[in-house]
Amino acid sequence: MAARGHLGKPRFHAGIGDNGGMDTAFFVTGTDTGAGKTFTSTVLLHALRQRGLRAVGMKPVASGSEATADGLRNEDALALQAASDPRPDYALVNPWALREPTAPEIAARHDGVTVTLPPIEAAFAALRRQADVVLVEGAGGFLAPVNEQLDQCELPRVLGLPVLLVVGLKLGCINHARLSAEAIRARGLPLLGWIASEVEPAMLFPDEYFAALEAALRPWPCLGRLPHAPGADPASLTPHLRLPEGFPSA
Repeated sequence: MAARGHLGKPRFHAGIGDNGGMDTAFFVTGTDTGAGKTFTSTVLLHALRQRGLRAVGMKPVASGSEATADGLRNEDALALQAASDPRPDYALVNPWALREPTAPEIAARHDGVTVTLPPIEAAFAALRRQADVVLVEGAGGFLAPVNEQLDQCELPRVLGLPVLLVVGLKLGCINHARLSAEAIRARGLPLLGWIASEVEPAMLFPDEYFAALEAALRPWPCLGRLPHAPGADPASLTPHLRLPEGFPSA
């Protein structure tokens, strides 16, 4: 796999962008597949928009895409596009759409392609020119491979982004959350905080698990807890979250 880089001092990508406005971006990862990254990301995009910010989402690599008249389309990427304002072109939201609903490295092999960084970097740069905030959502967990030489964890390093961790509340989540946080820290990437996502409505003792997560993940702040709400309007759930410290208002 790719060599692990270090960004040095914790920071997030903020400054005055080419469009003359605030230029902030961050990377959303999860404890594993099905942790609730996309739903959490759409709620975050609405929370940013409710601050008056132009916020757009990006899914650089997405497997499980369906053929349409407009080309391959992925459900998660479409959800991010729909939650964005301004609404970017799909090609910028999801530069690598893969057909098979499996690990990106395997899906890319079945499509006969190799996922590379230049299209991702170009799409990210274009989105930054369009918006005040760009939310970049990873695929799978933090260390999921993209190809034989590249892991998901390289994306925030290359793009210069801090990381926000989504923890799916289920059996095993404490271990997964601690391992993910340690992997983020080991690569010198700033961790903005974590969000709990209730993915199993029948989970035993969810409040006790949440309290255990708060203890296990100190000193990183908990930025909220999203209820299990299939079909809910993401904009209605923004009161359950708070944005990372330092994020601007319009």
